[in-house]
Amino acid sequence: MRHLKIEASGIVQGVGFRPFVYRIANEHGIKGSVSNTPGGVRIHASGDGDQLYLFLRALKDEAPPQAVIEEVQVETAAPFSAASFEIIPSTGGEDRSVLISPDLATCGDCLDELLDAGDRRYRYPFINCTNCGPRFTIIRDTPYDRPNTSMAKFTMCPDCEKEYHDPADRRFHAQPNACPVCGPRLWLADSKGREIEGDAVRLAAGLLREGKIIAIKGLGGFQLACDATSSETVARLRLKKNRYGKPLAVMAGSVSEASEYCMVTEEEERLLSSPKSPIVLLAEKEGSPISREVAIGLKHQGIFLPYTPMHHLLLREVDFPLVMTSGNISSEPIAKDNEEALERLGGIADYLILHDRDILVRYDDSVARALDGAEYPVRRARGYAPYPIRVKTTGGPQVLALGAELKNTFCLLRGEHAFISQHIGDMESPAELDHFEEALEAVKRLFSLEPEVVAYDLHPDYMTTHMAMEMPLPRIGVQHHHAHVVGCMADNREEGKVIGVAWDGTGYGEDGTVWGGEFLLSDKRGFERLAHLYQCPMPGADACIYRIHRMAMGVLSKLFDDEEEALLRLRELMEIKKKEGASLVSQLRNKVNAPLTSSAGRMFDVAAALAGLRSEAQYDGQAACELEAVAVETGHYYSFMLDRSREPWVIDTRQLFREVLEDVQIGVDAGMIAGKFHETMARSVVETCKELSSETGIERVALSGGVFQNELLTLRVLEGLRAAGLAPLIHRRVPTNDGGVSLGQAIIAASRASRQRD
Repeated sequence: MRHLKIEASGIVQGVGFRPFVYRIANEHGIKGSVSNTPGGVRIHASGDGDQLYLFLRALKDEAPPQAVIEEVQVETAAPFSAASFEIIPSTGGEDRSVLISPDLATCGDCLDELLDAGDRRYRYPFINCTNCGPRFTIIRDTPYDRPNTSMAKFTMCPDCEKEYHDPADRRFHAQPNACPVCGPRLWLADSKGREIEGDAVRLAAGLLREGKIIAIKGLGGFQLACDATSSETVARLRLKKNRYGKPLAVMAGSVSEASEYCMVTEEEERLLSSPKSPIVLLAEKEGSPISREVAIGLKHQGIFLPYTPMHHLLLREVDFPLVMTSGNISSEPIAKDNEEALERLGGIADYLILHDRDILVRYDDSVARALDGAEYPVRRARGYAPYPIRVKTTGGPQVLALGAELKNTFCLLRGEHAFISQHIGDMESPAELDHFEEALEAVKRLFSLEPEVVAYDLHPDYMTTHMAMEMPLPRIGVQHHHAHVVGCMADNREEGKVIGVAWDGTGYGEDGTVWGGEFLLSDKRGFERLAHLYQCPMPGADACIYRIHRMAMGVLSKLFDDEEEALLRLRELMEIKKKEGASLVSQLRNKVNAPLTSSAGRMFDVAAALAGLRSEAQYDGQAACELEAVAVETGHYYSFMLDRSREPWVIDTRQLFREVLEDVQIGVDAGMIAGKFHETMARSVVETCKELSSETGIERVALSGGVFQNELLTLRVLEGLRAAGLAPLIHRRVPTNDGGVSLGQAIIAASRASRQRD
């Protein structure tokens, strides 16, 4: 008889792992026990050699579908006596290193019960089991046991208690287990909070048919729902939410229903149907009933499927797709508590679906797309966070990386685990700062993380930079585009040097200019700026992000000898008020509040403006998105020159924009101009990387930055790089936009801190 102590780490709590261990132990005649610990699961196993061998093999090969076993440590234990195998109470402790499961979409078994009129949980909107339901959003502390969750106040009835203690039941030790007798309840209220009698879901469905807006308390916060086929209703939601241009997410009842509205590939169907259930960006079909107000000026819709029992019930009651967007006013975090929702959303929603299970962590919906045959994240939150990104490290201190100003996430790096937060949002308001601090404290507490170093962006005006300055920790500033490139490398578990192409809207450059069209020779230790796009002035600085005609004036000022002539040409294309025109000329001539930028994102904006698509934007990147949406592949491209006489090299785009103006003048269609522009920009990346590879001998190219959210551009660049014999890397686990910057910051800071210690 042998005795073993086995420690399993990874996502092994809240996913039916202990019941699974109990079952296979009994199958193989093993005696002993299993319990949760702050670091994972501990097993004491007693049996003969063959029994233990089969048990250990089953432990690794037959784990529950939502478990992620990262490591199993086995050692000989002191002899112990056990008459059977049992699940014993969890052990406490301060060293919390267990990985907590993200919230999981409703599984097929629970859905069958939800819709079965003979089942005791028929139409119960909080049905769950060890394979699905809330996790991260209800946990207060580890180990993941009911007393440490927001389900602690609900005492299980005898039937639920029986399931909970029955090893043969899939709800065996399912911490959120509940039913209509003993669990949370759902109700409908008006905008003043007054409860309305009746079935909340059926009542809400009727109101949605009438064109009402409903606020719904979901997993990680509130959502705002309305009829996605009604332009009038969607426009009213936009007005009340102050979300005038950005696309809205749409929930469809099933994959087959989503296929009625959009093209759905095999990979996209896998993403839609996965337990993570992200919003998936899909190419819309012609004739789709979804209102043009949902994704204004775009050809893709963000579609996702019901992922909670309440969503399933609601979508079965209505016969149309629903807008299902974050429950907030734009630029604020989502509301998560009932009273908070009544206060913040009462002026937006006509009615609210409320419940009495507390949400402990705000948690927005994730967004992804399928690109180049695999998942390409856009926003990482529900279903993904807080599961860490596994990276290659050589030790070093724990690092807190504060991320970027827009699309913010933070990252806590400990060893090989990079704990990247859920999407926080744009750090532009005190409410978002509170959201950031709330999320940071939760991650530090749940995983026993104590950062020793703080990393931050070099931009002096970012809120995260000010936060870093106030922290009593050693500080390491990290250049924005270097962080982008290293984030892509870490995403792919790559080390060594790469040619990093970091294309985005804005980032603080080391020379005091605004970078954004960068080619960097990079590794985690440092970078060298090898090339960049031609720099143009930004009259009005950040005002150019939304007032695109100002950026267009900056570009045209480099094409003509005199600013007045540039203004004259600009006025031929769009209306510029007299006073603003004079201001533009003055800023450019006197170089006042007109910093130089190499930003690729701004160049896409200018191309859209010159083509007549948009001269003012309601959100960052809107014009560029619309330029991609109208682009027609022509096989033609504009001229550009790689100027190797300078250091760094410069991709001179002046001739490109002269030719764009010529096309506009002769009446070339905006779609043709957009197609030629995309082809030109893709070729500029490929040709520059080919030349840099010849110079450096490096063949790996890391593509990062918000511009590479552009599917058309990214696919053309990938095709060109591969045809040139180069090896491109793109993001697969964190977003290519600023949501991935914190990962790169953390890796770079850890490397620098380690060298300083040495």
